[in-house]
Amino acid sequence: MRTATTCIVLTVLAILCTGCSTQPAIQHPFGLASPPAVDREFRAVWVATVVNIDWPSSPGLASGEQQQEARRILDSAASIGLNAVVLQVRPHCDALYASPLEPWSSYLTGEEGKPPAPFYDPLTFWIEEAHDRGMELHAWFNPYRAHLPRGGAVTESCIVRRRPDLVRLLPDSSWWLDPGDPRVQDHSFAVVMDVVRRYDIDGIHFDDYFYPYGDGSFPDDTTWQAYTRAGGAMSRNDWRRSNVNTFIKRMYDAIKAEKGYVKFGLSPFGIWRPGFPPSIGGFDQYDGLYADARLWLHEGWIDYWSPQLYWPINQIPQSFPVLLGWWAKENVRQRHLWPGLYTSRLNSERGLDELVNEIMVERGTVPENPGHIHFSMRAFLQDSSLLPAGLKGLPYRRPALVPASPWLGTHTPAAPQLKSRVDSAVVHLSWTHEKPVDVFRWVAYLQYGDSWKHIVFNRGDRECSLPLEQLRRIELSAVNRLGNESNRTAWSPTP
Repeated sequence: MRTATTCIVLTVLAILCTGCSTQPAIQHPFGLASPPAVDREFRAVWVATVVNIDWPSSPGLASGEQQQEARRILDSAASIGLNAVVLQVRPHCDALYASPLEPWSSYLTGEEGKPPAPFYDPLTFWIEEAHDRGMELHAWFNPYRAHLPRGGAVTESCIVRRRPDLVRLLPDSSWWLDPGDPRVQDHSFAVVMDVVRRYDIDGIHFDDYFYPYGDGSFPDDTTWQAYTRAGGAMSRNDWRRSNVNTFIKRMYDAIKAEKGYVKFGLSPFGIWRPGFPPSIGGFDQYDGLYADARLWLHEGWIDYWSPQLYWPINQIPQSFPVLLGWWAKENVRQRHLWPGLYTSRLNSERGLDELVNEIMVERGTVPENPGHIHFSMRAFLQDSSLLPAGLKGLPYRRPALVPASPWLGTHTPAAPQLKSRVDSAVVHLSWTHEKPVDVFRWVAYLQYGDSWKHIVFNRGDRECSLPLEQLRRIELSAVNRLGNESNRTAWSPTP
């Protein structure tokens, strides 16, 4: 656990603490002022580990170097104003954590099956470091990809060697699990649920890879023939979609039964089918990946929906706002709609303008609980990147909490206990909580004159020092990991 941060503020106009915002007071009847609610927005970034896109920078780094790079990523993400990280922990049938079911990833250690040295568990490390910075950690899995040629040689620990009956060789020399084989579904299900049970994650995340991209000629004759011999009557395409549908629903139900607060997020290809809506054209995931993504959204088998809307606003056949608006209308269960943005392609002045515009379009389309995920973290780590300062200075200039998910629970934590000590022109605040394990973040509402300022603190923070001049009121709340906020504890200086 990192040590608690002390926030010392020297003037009313410059509160020297990460995550402050200023808003006018809201006037209630009889002249009483109430603080405006803190902003809510899911601000996340994908951290891809496949072929070392984002982390670690190269395979085989010593554990200390891997940890140093992870801290740099998290520090950078927090400084921008992000509040969640989606970390790829299973690029294919490998693991960037201590798995009893699959081998260590070659992207981590340079050789599949080889543990990090000195030994540590990267996922545990990422979770603790992210939580200490007030960020959610979502574990990102590829449920069916078995092995990529760029992942190194096929070793004895690889599923291609251990379970050749479950894998299929594709024309591009990659290996894929057969979604039509019940044993495959059982294996991938067990892998995900092992992480749900053993790790303190905030979410499970799948991307757009179900059946592989290609011409639809997936080599599943064996499982298809077994289905038809058993009396199956669906067409082959419908059968393939049914295989994926069954797995998605099974996954959602099991996660909720095990840990109801763990969110399940999906990031499908951004177009459900060409012609939906009419102006849209492009790849057909329904008949290409056998992913009936709209069905999953309609059925509510997810908690957040992040279609990969990787096209600009003015690209008519795949227009960002047109697609986002269509998905919003299809969101009949009112789950979170947090699209994926192709931020890595927007590292220029023109690109930054496009990115900010997309964020503002998203806020206008989903005004109650907006959010988005950036692909990928590399875009923010380049020395020449314009994006961190641009986002921090524009759409992220105020801190934001992750939106609550009321269908997962509405229990709120108890209010914190607040203590104060006045020293000359400064008030020193400290706080405690009757059940610290219930608290993920704290929010301080500060009224200076007629304006309110927010400070969002992380779970380990317990004190803050503020100037007394023009200070009229302080209110402090606790927020749990589902985003539910407690009642506020108030303090006012003695007249």
